[in-house]
Amino acid sequence: MQVTQTSAEGLKREFRITIPATDLDQRVSSRLDELKDRVRINGFRPGKVPTGHLKRLYGRSVLGEVLQEVVTEANQQIAEDNKIKFAMQPQVSFPEDEAEIEGVFEGKQDLAYTVAVEVLPEIVVGDIKSIKVEKPVAEVPESEIDETVERLARQNATFEPKKAKTAKAAEGDRVTIDFVGSIDGVEFQGGSGNDIPVVIGAKGFIPGFEEQLVGAKAGEEKTITATFPEDYRATDLAGKEASFAVTVKEIAAPSKTEINDELAKSLGFDDMEKLRTAIREQVQQGYTQASRQRMKRSLLDALDDLHQFELPPTLVEQEFAQIWAQVEREIEQRGDEAKEGKTDDELKAEYRKISERRVRLGLLLAQIGEQNNIEVTNDEVTRAVVERARQFPGQEQQVWELYQKNPEALAELRAPIFEEKVVDYIAELANVTEKKVFRDELFADPEDTAKG
Repeated sequence: MQVTQTSAEGLKREFRITIPATDLDQRVSSRLDELKDRVRINGFRPGKVPTGHLKRLYGRSVLGEVLQEVVTEANQQIAEDNKIKFAMQPQVSFPEDEAEIEGVFEGKQDLAYTVAVEVLPEIVVGDIKSIKVEKPVAEVPESEIDETVERLARQNATFEPKKAKTAKAAEGDRVTIDFVGSIDGVEFQGGSGNDIPVVIGAKGFIPGFEEQLVGAKAGEEKTITATFPEDYRATDLAGKEASFAVTVKEIAAPSKTEINDELAKSLGFDDMEKLRTAIREQVQQGYTQASRQRMKRSLLDALDDLHQFELPPTLVEQEFAQIWAQVEREIEQRGDEAKEGKTDDELKAEYRKISERRVRLGLLLAQIGEQNNIEVTNDEVTRAVVERARQFPGQEQQVWELYQKNPEALAELRAPIFEEKVVDYIAELANVTEKKVFRDELFADPEDTAKG
């Protein structure tokens, strides 16, 4: 096997691979010899089929297997001899001339083909210890605990029907309704229901629906118009305006639920103090996660600023294509509003920079992880699969089997675990100082914080 580099441009390389006809013939003959004892052909005893006859029957398929083997060996040799790592799967181009192909099959001509590759750049990791970032932290205010307890009290309130025929629905009341929804005059799947309880103000329905029940009376029929959110789970309904023909069947007012130990016990806690402690711990988890995400973003920003190196163009193009497809879907749903006054060219330039950042940071984190022997254990992946399965009650076994049979799906779970472990490593080396902030600042959009 002869491997010759024919071109080099940036991170792109091209090689010409030549396999002598004798080498191919020897490999094919060896495979055919192995077939002799396994195949059963009428008129021949096992192991006595002439090689020439086997070649006529199986030669092309065997040659295909040999070529796959040769390509794999050649790619390994390219990487080892040139001390490079492939950024993506090498692109192999075999000859297209039929006469040349036939000559290779007949063993009369050497096989020559080309391999185009993109290689990973050489990355020199900068001084991580020089990075300085702030980690915003906030304490859970008692007022947030109070609000949560009050919300739980409202959610666990009992309701008493309003008996007066003139009684009108008010904020906090439970209104029992029948409804039929339609879009542009056509009923849609899942858009109707009977005897559905709606608590006004609980935000259990799409925005704008509950508010229009205020003032309704039992027995009344009315039409409610509301718009599905842009991120609605049913994408065929997202962002669309719907009309609902509503029949009000009953109006019930909430009875006051006392906030005391009895409420806590009804929720499975020994007393109110235990309930408040559990709420505080749960809310604190959200604060801790938000704090980490803000720190992580700052670390990645600093890491991005610290490094500049050439990026594999195809990786950038693939990342950009994924992002731009999402942008186009959003524009299709929301129209020009999604563009925020920018032209397509301006948007593409903006998202191309984002694509470059993602690829740069992905390569950089991979390099840091490799240099410092950061790995994801099988136990960590297993825990991630279990956690994923729990998100689908009743389908845990199917989800588990899906991941066990699908290496790509497992890789998708492994990648974020690896990223978080590398970020932890970077955070330990960098100069991270905590900064106490209020809740609003902790959960503010980082872009808005930067502008402020």
